[in-house]
Amino acid sequence: MQSGPVTNTTTNNKSIPARSKLGLGLAAAALPMLAAACGSSASATSSSSQQAKSSAKVPLVVYSAQGYDSAMTTAFQKATGIPTSLVDDSTGPLLARVQAEAANPKWGVLWVDGDEAFAALDQQHYLLRNWEPNVSWTSAAQQLIPADKSYIPTGLTMAGTLVYSTKTVSAPPTSWSDLLSPQWKGQIGMNDPAVSGPTFPFVAGMMNYLGGVAKGEQFYSQLKANGLQVFQTNGDTLHALSTGQIKLALIQSSAGIGAGFKDPSIKTAFLPPSTLLPGVIGIDAKAPAAEIAEAKKFAEFVLSPAGQKVQLSGDPTGDSLYWPVLQGVSPESAVPSLSGVKYQVVNPYKWGAQENAINGWFTSNIVN
Repeated sequence: MQSGPVTNTTTNNKSIPARSKLGLGLAAAALPMLAAACGSSASATSSSSQQAKSSAKVPLVVYSAQGYDSAMTTAFQKATGIPTSLVDDSTGPLLARVQAEAANPKWGVLWVDGDEAFAALDQQHYLLRNWEPNVSWTSAAQQLIPADKSYIPTGLTMAGTLVYSTKTVSAPPTSWSDLLSPQWKGQIGMNDPAVSGPTFPFVAGMMNYLGGVAKGEQFYSQLKANGLQVFQTNGDTLHALSTGQIKLALIQSSAGIGAGFKDPSIKTAFLPPSTLLPGVIGIDAKAPAAEIAEAKKFAEFVLSPAGQKVQLSGDPTGDSLYWPVLQGVSPESAVPSLSGVKYQVVNPYKWGAQENAINGWFTSNIVN
């Protein structure tokens, strides 16, 4: 099937197709007059026109922060002929954009890491409910599907894993409390949760593990007192690690494992408990019916054999290093067995509702 290239937009140049029913409304208003003037011939013409419009494909707009999103949207458009426009950005700016467009959403699919953000959007009635693709989920993925079926897990990583270089660290920390040791003063870096999608789940996960917001705030305040450095994204934090600015990085597992491809001295460790971090798709509940239907096809394609092949290869040293959510699909060989990782699953509806408040506290007290 012939189809044009995927439109890939950025924060500085976003050509998003407008959702307007004005043309259809004018056409509908004109049909009775045309029928009266032209008789059965006009009726046949109008019927043909309506059939053409019903079969036309509307543009599907995908907001995504996934490293393989361009490869996926290109493959999806090629397979289906559905015109697809990709807006690729970090998670924080994308979520801010979704909120800013509340009265007139421009997106059809949102695809980022962390189900806390989707739980919050669900509570605000942004997301299509009561639909999930008909697939065979793994046991880990089954724990992540919301009761109202308002969003869809697509892959699993871990938030806040420990990444270090054996060139500078021979005996890495083995517990979270070890990070507070004077040995690591000024040597630890992490991402900003207000910008980096994988990082708020890490912050929330620590708060969950330690017993609440207050105890979590105390832990991060102690980390700051021990010289914690905060960067914007996985790439920034890894750069600080590679240049010796820090010795320990607390970042998403896929980023750490991927860094080991480029530098074999880079290792990733999972301090217990790690926090399970799903990649998630949500569908705009306010989108036109045609775009919702296409969004469902997109989610089904992502979780199809063809889509999983793209997801596992589209970002080979980054987001493709995940644990699949489907039975019978294996992760890349560099990804350790999930059964060997001690992890926790946090309640996204509890923590998602607190994301803005927690990020605000983190910005005021840890970043600044």
